[in-house]
Amino acid sequence: MTRSNSPAATPPTSALDTPPERPVFGLIEAAALGLSAMWFLAVVAIFVLGGTPDAPAAGWSDILLRIVAVILPVLLIWVGAIALRSAQVMRDESQRLHAAIDGMRNAYIAHAQQAASVAEPSVTRKLDEIAAATRKTETALATFQTSRRDRPMPGIATAGAGGEVTDQGLLALGTPAEDLAAPLPSGQLIRALNFPETAEDEEGFAALRLALQDRKAAQVIQAAQDVLTLLSQDGIYMDDLRPDMARPEIWRQFAQGTRGRAVAALGGIRDRSSLALTSARMKQDPIFRDAAHHFLRRFDQMLAEFEEEASDTDISSLGETRTARAFMLLGRVAGTFD
Repeated sequence: MTRSNSPAATPPTSALDTPPERPVFGLIEAAALGLSAMWFLAVVAIFVLGGTPDAPAAGWSDILLRIVAVILPVLLIWVGAIALRSAQVMRDESQRLHAAIDGMRNAYIAHAQQAASVAEPSVTRKLDEIAAATRKTETALATFQTSRRDRPMPGIATAGAGGEVTDQGLLALGTPAEDLAAPLPSGQLIRALNFPETAEDEEGFAALRLALQDRKAAQVIQAAQDVLTLLSQDGIYMDDLRPDMARPEIWRQFAQGTRGRAVAALGGIRDRSSLALTSARMKQDPIFRDAAHHFLRRFDQMLAEFEEEASDTDISSLGETRTARAFMLLGRVAGTFD
């Protein structure tokens, strides 16, 4: 939470820094002094006024006993007075402490409300950018779906005006259209897996449109989009994660089927809050759990094919995409790297 210098964010400290002044001689001390005086008067009345002149001389033990008998009640009176005064001081301190805690709580609530009001415009702007990007992607998909039917298939020559169709035997029956398409370049796939940065990211949208034309890449992108949307519902965004990046050879080992501690570095997400929220969502939400496992399978399959032709630089770039970060987070929660 961003610190603020506003007065509402500063907890009141007057209740702790400036304690109220207490009189040195209060009601408790006055009562103790009065009781002590009454006791001394009673002692004088008993031992002085009530004594007989022809009484035998008292020994040292008797004198000491009388002194103790006179002083001990006075000491008890003042011990009781000091105890009452300490109890009163503790009670006052407790009241001041409660008042200070209430003030800090009110200041925290006010600070949180102020921070929420400041962050609300940026959140709204971000949501507007995401909505605009979504509409732009839908428009691109609609354009692709409508224009693909009018585009001639590779290997089939179209007849011109009055011409004849040639090379009809080059296309075998039952050949999937995606097998005839050129393979998706690694750079375009990596850019698409990172998704567009903003609504004005034309390069990102171009890469995304190109990747959606590839069946296998489109499956991974769709699965990634589903889990990223579900994670955002818990406030988990890939831009906020700063994972420990694994070396390219570890990605290659995982793509080739290695599991366990040898590839544990792929679970480089250290954000405890994101891990805890994702783990709880994985256990409680079956829809999220199914989407997460589906995404992990698609990414695993894509990585196995991508690793065969990709360079170490390409693999490192892939590990920095939003899709790869989601794979690290979900893979660590699901125990993929254990």
